[in-house]
Order: sequence, then C-alpha cells, then structure tokens
Amino acid sequence: MACTGGGRAATIALFSPGLPGKRYCLMKLETHPKYHPVVFQDLSSDFTFLTRSTMSSKETVKWTDGKEYPLVKVDISSHSHPFYTGKQKVIDAGGRVDKFRRRYAK
Repeated sequence: MACTGGGRAATIALFSPGLPGKRYCLMKLETHPKYHPVVFQDLSSDFTFLTRSTMSSKETVKWTDGKEYPLVKVDISSHSHPFYTGKQKVIDAGGRVDKFRRRYAK
C-alpha cells in the first residue's frame, strides 16, 4: 500500500493498530541507494573488515563465511590511522606562535 501524494507505489505505508485510520510513510523506495554488506580493505596495514555500506565495487572477495562480497580498498582506516593507534604526534602550537612573534616583532 502506498502513502498518498505519490504516483506509483513509491513509499511504504504502516498502519498503527493503536491509531485506526492513521497512516505513516516510512521511506521512499526508489530514492535511497542500495545498502548491502561490503568488505573494506586497508591497504596500509592489510586489515579487512565486513560492514554494511552503500558503496559498491567491481572487485569481489570471498569472506570467511564462504560468501563473496564487493571489495572496497581504502588507504587508511581506524586500524592504521595514527589517532586510533596511539602514534599521533602532538604539535607544539605554542612554539610556533613564539617563533612567529620573534620573526615579525619590530
């Protein structure tokens, strides 16, 4: 059943048993991209993980469950990013300000 206002059956209608006669439109069917399982591979650390995404790829990989999923290769992920691995360098902002003031002080 479609919600009113659409031409074709573009939306899903939900009838609430507590509120007879009320209709709630949940989501337009043709508007949203396909959301499916995808394997992401971190190229810098060779770490792979399976998650759901709207991204797609022509490459596929066989996962541990025996199924094939689209493979999306990324340069960096939480497994190799310095912030998440604890190897982030702290920048001395105070030293930069002092150096700037010394250089341009007159």
